[in-house]
Amino acid sequence: MIRIILIVLASLVVVTALALVWGQWSFHRMVRQELAAFWPENLPEGEMVTPGRIAHLPAPVQRWLVRSGVLGREEIRLVHLRQRGEMLNKPGGSWMPVASEQYFRTAEPGFIWIADVRMMPLLHLAGRDMYQDGRGRMVIKLASLLPIVNASGAEADQGTLLRWLAETVWFPSAALSPHITWEAVDSLSARATMRYGGITAAGVFTFTPDGDFSSFLADRYYYRKEGSTLEPWLVRVEEGGYGELGGIRMPVRCSVTWRLKEGDFTWYKLVIESAEYDEAVRRP
Repeated sequence: MIRIILIVLASLVVVTALALVWGQWSFHRMVRQELAAFWPENLPEGEMVTPGRIAHLPAPVQRWLVRSGVLGREEIRLVHLRQRGEMLNKPGGSWMPVASEQYFRTAEPGFIWIADVRMMPLLHLAGRDMYQDGRGRMVIKLASLLPIVNASGAEADQGTLLRWLAETVWFPSAALSPHITWEAVDSLSARATMRYGGITAAGVFTFTPDGDFSSFLADRYYYRKEGSTLEPWLVRVEEGGYGELGGIRMPVRCSVTWRLKEGDFTWYKLVIESAEYDEAVRRP
């Protein structure tokens, strides 16, 4: 009897291991296919960023573009970032390490974010957030195998549009995108409104007097069991969180916070480890 039990247990271990391997293979195959469809056939021509091209923008946005180092360079068209960080899945939860990479397009706004979240030593979440052709979709799978989030629809479209807009701080020449209009708020802030794929959303960028990006605030859908609600969503640079990567001065340490009625919920902290642009971006 003991021998039978041991055989059954061994078989379960083997089956579980095979399922996990298959889950990882299946998840990465999905991502590879999506990246192949996402990748531009040819890198579009990029116009030079000149003083004349930024002259119509609000003063704080102009200072930011000059400070970031994009003046005198071609517009950025393709981006690859590597990131690390930690996240919470609920208020009061435990921080979970995250390793991720992200690809952006700028001419046709879009991104694919691929993340590995370590819940515990032998258990992880595989995540993919995507914005393409004006549509958003997030997939999260436990152990790369069991779907626990599969979000799409108008709310995901709005959320991923806002995410792309906020993350232009890593490719600042996108401020000149024809899909974005700017309006001065005060001497240190400007509202950016983005229209793409039939979706319109806006947020306020705030900068330091020197021209560094400081924060981005917008109303974004927060997912609740009883139904999503629009809540203030804040991206903020952490103290000492600036650096230069790929020749661009950018925020390299940021936090993301939901400003809920029940209190602030900072759920994600990230560090940008590397940034590649345009011809330097290798096809995955």
